[in-house]
Amino acid sequence: MRYALLLPALLAAPMAHAAGDEAVAWYADPVTAIAMSALVVFLLIVTFVGGFKTIFSKLDERAGGIQNQIDEARALREEAAKLMADAKKKAKDADAAADDIIKRAKADADAMMKQAKADLKTKVARREAQAEARIARAEADAAADVRRVAADAATEAARAILAGSGETDDLFDNALGEIDKRLN
Repeated sequence: MRYALLLPALLAAPMAHAAGDEAVAWYADPVTAIAMSALVVFLLIVTFVGGFKTIFSKLDERAGGIQNQIDEARALREEAAKLMADAKKKAKDADAAADDIIKRAKADADAMMKQAKADLKTKVARREAQAEARIARAEADAAADVRRVAADAATEAARAILAGSGETDDLFDNALGEIDKRLN
């Protein structure tokens, strides 16, 4: 097949050269005929020595190398596309995981906030109860102190009356003053 293209080229070259001159056959001109003969002999020698086989084999090797590079580039492109798809999938999965983590964190924060509010209400109620208990104790202690002082004052007044002294009004006033001092 390769040689089939060579023969018409060899035959067309002298005709193209002769077309510029007057209508003389290519083989009638001695310069053209000798050049054509030399070219044919040269090509026959190159063919006999194997020059065309070498040239064509080198061209085939070159074409094979180019085809290998194309195949390798295609494989690399497919691998890169696969890696890109994997990377996109991983990024999508990571985004989904991040959204899930955020949702769980918000839910945990809401639960913690509700728990903290409930704990705060419990603590406030407990402290109010403790404060009310302290106030009740303080009131009871104050009432007991008032009763004790009143009882002491009444006892003193009764002693003074029984003793028959005339200072009963002064004792009563002193007892009231002492009650006021102890209450304040």
